[in-house]
Amino acid sequence: MKIKKTLLALLLGSSAFLFAGSLGAQELPVIETAEVVEAVADVISFDDGYAAFMETPGAAFFTISNLWLLIAAALVFIMHLGFATVESGLGQAKNTVNILFKNVFIICMGLLTYALWGFNAMYPGDAWTIGGFFASGSWFDVTASVDLMTAEYADYTWYTDFIFQGMFAATAATIVSGAVAERVKLSSFMIFATLLVMFAYPITGSWQWGGGWLAERGFYDFAGSSLVHAFGGFAALACVIVLGPRAGKYINGQIRPILGHSMPLATIGVFLLFLGWFGFNGGSVLNADPFLVSLVFVTTALAAAAGGLGAMFTSWLFLKKPDLSMALNGILAGLVGITAGADSIMPAYAILTGLIAGVLVVFSIIFFDKVKIDDPVGAISVHGVCGIFGTLAVALFSDAAGFGIQLIGTLSVSAFAFIFAYVVFSILKVVMGVRVSPEEEAEGLDIGEHGQEAYPDFGAARTR
Repeated sequence: MKIKKTLLALLLGSSAFLFAGSLGAQELPVIETAEVVEAVADVISFDDGYAAFMETPGAAFFTISNLWLLIAAALVFIMHLGFATVESGLGQAKNTVNILFKNVFIICMGLLTYALWGFNAMYPGDAWTIGGFFASGSWFDVTASVDLMTAEYADYTWYTDFIFQGMFAATAATIVSGAVAERVKLSSFMIFATLLVMFAYPITGSWQWGGGWLAERGFYDFAGSSLVHAFGGFAALACVIVLGPRAGKYINGQIRPILGHSMPLATIGVFLLFLGWFGFNGGSVLNADPFLVSLVFVTTALAAAAGGLGAMFTSWLFLKKPDLSMALNGILAGLVGITAGADSIMPAYAILTGLIAGVLVVFSIIFFDKVKIDDPVGAISVHGVCGIFGTLAVALFSDAAGFGIQLIGTLSVSAFAFIFAYVVFSILKVVMGVRVSPEEEAEGLDIGEHGQEAYPDFGAARTR
């Protein structure tokens, strides 16, 4: 099998090594990498080229980087378990199976639709349908050959890139899932989530990570405060507005708390998300550079810790009691806040970023409750509001980008997500309905939608 391009790492690593050894540093000739790549590609088969590359000094870093990205992808996968346990723990016991089912569906659907369409729509190269704004997608391995070590793939393979990015893709729908929990019709949500992940997420992702119009203007979002989290948060806001609050949440102008059934489960979920975030942010370095990966790990951890403390003491001061759910959301707020600048915001400012996000999430959750936006898990505040703040924090606490383009970028992504979600969810509401019946909501979606309970033995014990 022939390849069009080949062995950038070989040319930059082993060729430089050999030339330097034979000619000396002062005599090293200037090589036009692209020309040599094309020339070598004409005569070397993929199998021969790959085998030759793996014998060079550059193969070690390539192998370590590729392995690290695969480990990071596995950590991001664990985040889906974290989302499932957080959402189910903060929901009522009667809706646990429904919440878990949605999360199982989301990861399965997300990976397949990202392969079928989203990956090539998000990373179109030069294949823009509307330059910088929209690219049509296709099967992720559409070409006959796979270029493993070209300019785009110097440190990892095409397949590694796909699986790492694919684990991100379903996150947006998971964020929506928590916000609409306990009253959304399962079939309508499944259709909506598929359309959101398959079409909407790759569009805004391509604006930055695919080299689109935001990338051209200097927007910076290292791992997705806007492209993943604000996108999901504002899509969730649109759906909650269309769907309405849970029955009994707001009565006679009063806010009636609807407590989650398992705080241990919610806490386990947050710690799983914390763990997975090391892959989410650390893998976004896109190689195993020791300095950058270690820096990202530290800024991620410090921001999360500061966010937890910020929310913990803010809620204690204003709500008069130390609220565990607020502390948990504070950790997540700190993680979302640092995600855009985890590689560019230094540790001291990472603490400040997380602290502000932790304080902000408390007031945001209180605000949305006051305006009767019912979000059972606080997803709109954690991901939407703190996603916007985290994107702006890049301009406030680093030199990676200016404030103006950060504001334009995060508002553009958030607005697109909101409008897309509002239109699609409204159409689904008219065509097939998006909310279960009052009787199903009262009985619980586990029985109404699935005909099974999460804790049947506990229910039987109560009736004895």
